[in-house]
Amino acid sequence: MIACLLLIVPALFAGAQADDGAAGDWLPLARLCHASTALPMSARDHDLPGGFFCGGSPEGYQQGSLWLLGGVRAVSGGGRAPVLMVHSSRFDRLLVGFRYADGVIAWQDVHSGNFAGHWRLGGQIGFQAPLRDARLTGVIMRFDRLASAEVLRIRLVRSEVSDLQTIALASLIGAALMLLVIGAVYNFMLGLAVRRTFPLLQGLWSATMALWGAIWSQLHLFVAPGMAGTLSSQVGTILACAMLMLTALSLISAIEPGETPRWLRRLGLGLALVIGALGVPLGLMRSGAIELVANIEGVLVMAMVVVIIASLGVAWRRGSAAARAFAGAWLVPLLVMSLSGFFDLGDVLWGGGPQMLVLLSAAWQTVWLSLAATRRFTLLRQERDQAVAAEAIAQEQARRDPLTGLSNRRGFIERIGPLLTANTGGGVDDDGNTVALMLLDIDRFKSINDSYGHDAGDDVLIAVARRLQRWDSPVQVIGRLGGEEFAILAAGMGRFAAHSFAESVRQALAACDHGLGGVSVTVSIGMVMASPGDTFATLYRAADTALYAAKHQGRNRVVMAHSTAIEHEVSLPPAKIEHG
Repeated sequence: MIACLLLIVPALFAGAQADDGAAGDWLPLARLCHASTALPMSARDHDLPGGFFCGGSPEGYQQGSLWLLGGVRAVSGGGRAPVLMVHSSRFDRLLVGFRYADGVIAWQDVHSGNFAGHWRLGGQIGFQAPLRDARLTGVIMRFDRLASAEVLRIRLVRSEVSDLQTIALASLIGAALMLLVIGAVYNFMLGLAVRRTFPLLQGLWSATMALWGAIWSQLHLFVAPGMAGTLSSQVGTILACAMLMLTALSLISAIEPGETPRWLRRLGLGLALVIGALGVPLGLMRSGAIELVANIEGVLVMAMVVVIIASLGVAWRRGSAAARAFAGAWLVPLLVMSLSGFFDLGDVLWGGGPQMLVLLSAAWQTVWLSLAATRRFTLLRQERDQAVAAEAIAQEQARRDPLTGLSNRRGFIERIGPLLTANTGGGVDDDGNTVALMLLDIDRFKSINDSYGHDAGDDVLIAVARRLQRWDSPVQVIGRLGGEEFAILAAGMGRFAAHSFAESVRQALAACDHGLGGVSVTVSIGMVMASPGDTFATLYRAADTALYAAKHQGRNRVVMAHSTAIEHEVSLPPAKIEHG
């Protein structure tokens, strides 16, 4: 992100690049003669000024025309039909004339809002010299109302080389923009999903960067050719400043307030807002002290860089994961900026220069931060899922009997609720969809504990539970209600089928080996068929009375209450006998 500085203050380095000359196909101002004139009348478009200066820097051209003249030396490496590539478009009009040995000058021109077929990807305008028998001896350029000569970058390349470079630039630009768009969509969706500010700001940054990349590269001229020239340059400058502002805002939102000093956060926020606000007049300026305003903006950006690095350092030392993620993401952009400050990168990437490096480093950054954010929120999601799973396990354990693993009273009542609701409306015949509640009580369990010990008693309970577990299903719910008392709620059985099922359960439990050296362990079962409107409480009272009757009648048997109106259906003895 910091490399965006190069988008708004290229004048910081352009002067040194121009003065030192350029290798290969570049035409720095030092190799061109210049002249400044008032805007010519259309009838005198192609009349050259009376004198050119071949030293110093051009002045007084912002409200008029800047003429640049290159001789044989300037065009000697371009072949017979070279392509002149211009890398600045903040002007009203550009005329290019190719001069030949026979005195002919072939003119071509573009103007803001209409580059016709001269625009190229990578923020370039291309003019191909006509192929003629006469030798090319020079090139003439006239810029009307040029914003700044300091940011002009011009080169002359062979036509076949120009085509290859355009294809290579288009591939790199397309890949970088695609990554930025994907990063923007991903971060927007992530921000909406987790309801966090940082992914939303990062998504906005990626979208702004992709938009800037499309405008800088002139890819947008496919759909908006009228933006060619000054308008695109102005919008690009404003977007670059907006990206710098979003850089600081996203960092501030990513790092928790307690991980950096409050004053440092406020300073970074203030600098970011000033940089974003200053980008608007900087983008709209057409003349005047553009370099001065750009340098002021550059100083503010440098100050913001220092604040951000300090914030990252403090947060890192305090163990901030976001600070480590940002540090990794900023590594490449910071390297790009550092190299651009000390070396001329304008001739790399086929004229794409610092801007292309910015676009690629931004793609790197958005991918890095997207992965870091994904990892961060994935860890949070895992922690949440683990907490939810632990809570679910705890709730399940609260509904399970720890000794036998069956549902306890609470779990049993919760599980049979839907069955009671769905099945208590039927009749009590074998064809009806009815529910039966069975209470099972181990016979003479107290004597087992007294004779063999409580460990043996626990073994008996576990053996009974394991055997009962075989019948547990969605329509047959098994539970341990407490002590030696178990319960079965069976749905979908009529009276006869339910009684037969209870008898089979009783016999199966009696046939089990309970580890007591051949001593038989039996159960008594009291059961009742549900009627419309019955609840667990009414069923339990009826089944418990039937169970008590089974105990009184000799144990190891099944007694069925005819209905939940137990006071009229089951004959009770005159004195209560304890279960066991």
